[in-house]
Amino acid sequence: MLFEGLKKLLYALGLLAIYHRLRNAHTLTVVMFHRVLDPTDVRWAGSDMDFTLRADIFDDCLRFFVRHYNIVPVSEVLAARRGQHVLPPRALLITFDDGWADNVDHALPRLQSHGLPGLIFVVANAVDRRQPFFQERIVNAWLRGRLSLDRLAFAVAEQDEDFNPIEETGVLGIRVMISRIERLQAARREAVLQALEIELHDSLTHMVSSLQLRKLAACGVEVGAHGMTHDPLPDSKDLEVELVGARRALAAHLGDGEPPIALSFPHGRFDPHVVAKALAAGYELLFTSLPVLNLLQTRPSTPLLGRVGISSQAVTDEKGRFRPERLALRLFRRPRGVLG
Repeated sequence: MLFEGLKKLLYALGLLAIYHRLRNAHTLTVVMFHRVLDPTDVRWAGSDMDFTLRADIFDDCLRFFVRHYNIVPVSEVLAARRGQHVLPPRALLITFDDGWADNVDHALPRLQSHGLPGLIFVVANAVDRRQPFFQERIVNAWLRGRLSLDRLAFAVAEQDEDFNPIEETGVLGIRVMISRIERLQAARREAVLQALEIELHDSLTHMVSSLQLRKLAACGVEVGAHGMTHDPLPDSKDLEVELVGARRALAAHLGDGEPPIALSFPHGRFDPHVVAKALAAGYELLFTSLPVLNLLQTRPSTPLLGRVGISSQAVTDEKGRFRPERLALRLFRRPRGVLG
């Protein structure tokens, strides 16, 4: 409690803000969100809280950004990368991963109310698809009480010849089972999901549509790629589809013929081969999940950029109240560097 009080005092006195202005003047901070939902939204009950931010807390974060940063669109980051523009001090870029429909329903109106740009990374084959990724479907079904851990384990055991019982329970046990499903061959993974189809059924719409993508783009939220399938790119057997195919598909969904120039790596995974292939495919900015503040002199010296994830646990207290001092300490003290 004493430490929490000290953090509040440092923020209230403006000392953290002074530290930030001095330390991070020549940095580009990229923040990463996933889902943004209001508790009154029917999708809230089944959403994974590790990747979901309450809409009012998201609004609090935006007010914090406006107070402490100069918020820029990705087009300015690209122009700086090309040597055509210099980013302002303490630049910040707001990004979203995956392509959730709730980003349109809840995040977009709040961005608009503050007059802020954003960048959404979209899984190409998730556009116009109602169902989310299988990981989220499993968590969703468990949270809604439709799927037990024992039932999930039984379905996995039928397809995993090396299956061993797990000791973990609750949501940790669910995540362990999901990681096992991720390691299965594609056909066996699909067999698990087929066996659980009744439990995983959800009539709600989770993923963004083509119409919503065009709305985002028209309202100042630029569109980047997050792969074709959301599978980790280093494991892909067809990087051409994941990289080039995703650019073409998203350009078609947007209807303007302009393929995305920004890519975020699904699951945060990449290697030198993936980076080389992404650059050859036409991407100019590559966003990682490494929590690094991008150190600048006049422009980004590398296409690889770090991002800091923003979760509810990191910015709220035990009563679910927004704590700006927690967000300040999470962002202001991140390591600074140049990824390469």
